[in-house]
Amino acid sequence: MGKIAKYLNQLIVGNVFDTPEIIEEYSTDRSALKIKPKIVAFPESTDDIQRLLRFFNQLSQKDIPISVTPRGSGTDEGGADLSNGIIISTKKLNRMLEIDPRERLVRVQSGITLKELNTALSVGGLTIPIGGRDNETIGGLISNHPSDEFSGKYGGIYNFVERVEVVLSSGDCLQTNRLKKYVVAKKAVEKSAEGEIYRKVSKIIKENEKVIKELENGHSLAGYPMIKELKKRETLDLMPIFFGAQGTLGIISEVILRAVPLRSQPQRVVATFKEIGTATKFMDAIKPMKPRRLNLYDLKIIMEAREAGKNLDGIIKKLEDGYAVLASFDERANGALKKINAMRKNFPRNAKFIIESANSTYTIDELENALTNYLGNIKSGERVPILTDFYLPEWNISNFLNDLEVLHKKLDLDLELYGSYSSSIYNLRPKFDLDEEGFNKKATTFLKAGAYIIERQSGELAGGTPEGRLKAVVTNVSMQEPERIMYTELKKVFDPNNLLNPDIKLGATSKFTLTHFRDSALPKIMI
Repeated sequence: MGKIAKYLNQLIVGNVFDTPEIIEEYSTDRSALKIKPKIVAFPESTDDIQRLLRFFNQLSQKDIPISVTPRGSGTDEGGADLSNGIIISTKKLNRMLEIDPRERLVRVQSGITLKELNTALSVGGLTIPIGGRDNETIGGLISNHPSDEFSGKYGGIYNFVERVEVVLSSGDCLQTNRLKKYVVAKKAVEKSAEGEIYRKVSKIIKENEKVIKELENGHSLAGYPMIKELKKRETLDLMPIFFGAQGTLGIISEVILRAVPLRSQPQRVVATFKEIGTATKFMDAIKPMKPRRLNLYDLKIIMEAREAGKNLDGIIKKLEDGYAVLASFDERANGALKKINAMRKNFPRNAKFIIESANSTYTIDELENALTNYLGNIKSGERVPILTDFYLPEWNISNFLNDLEVLHKKLDLDLELYGSYSSSIYNLRPKFDLDEEGFNKKATTFLKAGAYIIERQSGELAGGTPEGRLKAVVTNVSMQEPERIMYTELKKVFDPNNLLNPDIKLGATSKFTLTHFRDSALPKIMI
């Protein structure tokens, strides 16, 4: 064990490792990148995180910079939780600390997973309605601020977080709260790290009112666009700025969330259509019914799953090309399903509807599993997440698909679109052979060409998740200069020595990112 790892083990209650096996495990995430850290730390408390950051901040002040990257469950698809410095894992920060059933408030450590939290809350009839992966941590959900499958109805993780506790790069601890104007003014004159932050952030907001105003109707998560949510009337809350910050402003240690009552078991409907226009007409008709999920799939995804052995004949019928729509309802489900049944006559005969019943539940379950099969059941290569979670306005889907056909012919890639119509967030996951010479170049061409047609159809590349390292190859070039300057100033306020995740988001460079593509598939496919 190296000297730094040995010293840090004496410094904190948790553990620090620099063994080859753990370094290798933490050198990949769900992205196409591979970057080996020098050290991986597993703190067990806020105090442990503070001790680690104080140490590395002192090193940076002595011109010995070692980047610090927080990591939850490693599910990021843009490489934002990878580092060639130290990774601080929140794996051991997984405790539920306090619950107030009357107010429906729960305080947790940031490393608790969505599944662990909702399992505990369900005992009291409560839940956090997020359509993310079960193993995503609450801190990771805040840091990546994704538009999940349920966000079209419930608004995503941002709607359920009341306060966060954040350890700053200096090792100081910040607890957020929405403060009235006079309280902010009082804090701003304090001679403390917190006082300096309130003073400087207030100044940035005042000097950039026009830039911030332009962010209000935007859909991109590149940079720190949640700055638009800090000031409300005569109050200021620093909490929103950590949503989508990807660990570049501080490390989230604790979170207070507000839960909601558990809904009834969702009821589902599947419909298949030959034409995208008919599919969108159907989705537009049921969107006012407030479905929990409203997902669109290219039928080729279902076809591929069927060829792999999944029993999907009941859904595909005789269609080989077209689109499948999956909707689920957790409120007034019976009324919604009756309305959908009544509207069948408004659609062509070749449209097929399967409304959930005892006889159709298995078939619909098979459809839900088809995407997993499509992403993971590949004989050679991998469906690498390069162009995922992008925003596409509903009125431009048809035009986008036309552009996609041109891109398919040009790049010879299978480009099946799928995503959430209710949140307007979509994905493309073509097959790549990572062992093939020139994979880096082909993947980069696909990223840039895909970003071009997304922008051409009024979409946003970083619309569903922040830019990380991968999307930053495009977003850092296209970002307007006033916005970039504002974000750069904001980063300096929270992290003056550029210690926290310095080479993602605004600090990402094409040269570094594109030379760190993996050259082989992951040992276990992560879909």
